[in-house]
Amino acid sequence: MGLTNVYGMPGRVGSNANAQLIDGRTIGAALREEIATEIAGRPARARRPGLATILVGADPASEVYVGSKHRACAEVGIQSIDERLPANCGEDVLAATIERLNEDDAVDGILLQLPLPAPLEADRFIDLIDPAKDVDGLTAANVGRLWLGRPGLAPCTPQGVIELLERSERKIEGREAVIVGRSALVGKPLAAMLLARNATVVVCHSRTANLAARCREADILVAAVGVPEMLGADHVKPGATVIDVGINRRDDGLIGDVDFVAASRVAGAITPVPGGVGPLTIACLLSNTVKAARARGVWS
Repeated sequence: MGLTNVYGMPGRVGSNANAQLIDGRTIGAALREEIATEIAGRPARARRPGLATILVGADPASEVYVGSKHRACAEVGIQSIDERLPANCGEDVLAATIERLNEDDAVDGILLQLPLPAPLEADRFIDLIDPAKDVDGLTAANVGRLWLGRPGLAPCTPQGVIELLERSERKIEGREAVIVGRSALVGKPLAAMLLARNATVVVCHSRTANLAARCREADILVAAVGVPEMLGADHVKPGATVIDVGINRRDDGLIGDVDFVAASRVAGAITPVPGGVGPLTIACLLSNTVKAARARGVWS
């Protein structure tokens, strides 16, 4: 189920807390194992799914993220292709790289690592990716399909939130869900996914009045705003499920957008940072790659 305490055993977060810990590492490992089992079960002659990443420049954080994605591919049996371009490669070179991968039958998924160095504009190049290979779910075509309830590839982090909720058996249908943050990467697509599962959804942002009061209405509270420990105990309805998408670096490590200790005393269940949503993001990227391969008839 993925509900543990801080010591990895089923139970509560700690002696002064009410919340159960939703363990993203355990849930993510289970999803990866399912993917690995599916790939291993295909005939030996079958081509493995292929994921291509494109990294422009040498941003240290982006290099770490790309490296972790390739290691995850190797663990489950996905073939990975690592495309690296200099920061000054120019628009034509990047566009040509995407087009080449669009045409490559060995590539089922294409991931353009963000952010891109200036002056390259991410939206333009994302929309050059074949929607059938858009494993980040960010092309306009896939965004439209998500909101229309049509089949397509959806963004990985919101998918990870849904996996955490469903695999930890937190009910979504009929619940009040509040998302703090309206980004195209998390807040907006997650709203569509929760609506599709019959939650009542409110999306809050920097102009929302009485934010704490809005948040206290939530049975499911998702923090995806990028401000360290912005949400505290006064934002949490007693017994609510709190999903912290935030990743904020400081000298003593990573923290989320939620004050974990304070919120844990009020919430019914909560994700940690790190070890909550993060492991599911990469697991859902792998899942999207396999889904794209299936849709392209690789295993038919």
